[in-house]
Amino acid sequence: MARTTAGARASVWPWLGWALLILLLDQFTKTLILGYYQLGDATRVTSFFNIVRAHNTGAAFSFLASAGGWQRWLFTGIGVAAAVFIVWQLRQHPGQRLFAFALSSILGGAVGNVVDRLLHGYVVDMLDFHWAFLAGIFPGGHFPAFNIADAGITVGAACLVLDELLRVRGTR
Repeated sequence: MARTTAGARASVWPWLGWALLILLLDQFTKTLILGYYQLGDATRVTSFFNIVRAHNTGAAFSFLASAGGWQRWLFTGIGVAAAVFIVWQLRQHPGQRLFAFALSSILGGAVGNVVDRLLHGYVVDMLDFHWAFLAGIFPGGHFPAFNIADAGITVGAACLVLDELLRVRGTR
C-alpha cells in the first residue's frame, strides 16, 4: 500500500470524522437503551428483530464472558492498541478510500466498545435478530445481540477483505 500522489494530498480528518460519527451514534443508542430498558427487557419490532438490553462482559459471541473480570482489561487494552494502530495507518494511507473507510469504521466501533468497558465494565448490546433457520446454531434462532459499534467493526472488516481482494486483483 504505497502512498500515491493523491494519497499525499488526502487528509485523515474525514476518516476520523467518520469514526467519530460511528462512536457518537453508538454511544447515543446505548444511552437510550440504558435509560429506557432494564437488563433483559425486549421490544418486538418485527417478526425477526427485537430491541433488547443485553450486557456482554466478553468479546464477540460472549467469548470469555464468564472469565472472572480480567477480560475487561484485556479487551480494553486490545481496543486501545487497535485504535492507535488504526490512526497510524489512516495517517499513512488517507487517500486509499476503501481501506481508510474500512479502518475508520473499525476505529469508531472499537472506541465505542472501549468506552463501554471503561464506563460500565461490559458492552451494551441492543440489536437482536432471530430467524428459525438459525435455531440449530443459536438458542431459539437468536443471533447474539450486538450494537452499532459491532456493526461498524463488521462492515469495516468486510471492506478490508474487499480492499485486499481488489488490491490483489489489481482492479482498484
